[in-house]
Amino acid sequence: MTNMTTKRPKVLLLYYTYTGQSLRVLESAADVFDGRGCDVHRAEIEFTDRRYAERFSRFPMRHVWRDMLSVLLPQARRMSGEITTPDEVRNGDYDLICIGSPTWWGTASMPIRSFLVTDEARGLLDGKPFAVFVVCRRLWRGNLEAVKGLGQKQGGRCVDAVHFEYPGGEVRSLLSMTSFLASGEYRDRYLGVRIPRTNIQPEHLSQARAFGSRLADRVFGKPPSGATGANPSAITHG
Repeated sequence: MTNMTTKRPKVLLLYYTYTGQSLRVLESAADVFDGRGCDVHRAEIEFTDRRYAERFSRFPMRHVWRDMLSVLLPQARRMSGEITTPDEVRNGDYDLICIGSPTWWGTASMPIRSFLVTDEARGLLDGKPFAVFVVCRRLWRGNLEAVKGLGQKQGGRCVDAVHFEYPGGEVRSLLSMTSFLASGEYRDRYLGVRIPRTNIQPEHLSQARAFGSRLADRVFGKPPSGATGANPSAITHG
């Protein structure tokens, strides 16, 4: 007899995003979770710190270099700031938490770090599996290790992690991202230099879905059909 009271696994997408890139990869993975019958919830961290909130509340940036550099020293010092979180963080008992973390100056962004050092984070993560989704221009490792380490300090169990790098080398990717933050548009050149299209690309979304399939297999078990996504081993950190 079929058990009609089987509980649907609950998944939380926890993230901070300024340009929407973290959410894009999480939503691609969520497509897989939805297809597996999971109950998917979303929780966006809001950056409310009075020292930085105004400049990060508008897009594009009004003074791109000044605004970006305003958090360089706090990031280097691993400082935290004021944030707010939605009720989904406090009211759910989740079977998997997926953390979307943008990279600021080589490490986890201040809003993500600020949450992960709170008692609220312990209440969410303690005893629970979590996965890390890092979006980055180049220096992804410090971000991934920071989120993984802070989550584990709060009692969570990191079951997998993945990073997505924007196109271009060190210099051109910086110019491309700066151009986008300053204009809100994708342009071919910045400061006279030809630049690639920044941010998450279509292939990244495919990789996120493949990673979501692997993650669902690991946490919830493979579906009865045995179908799995492509192996995203080039970008995952299990």
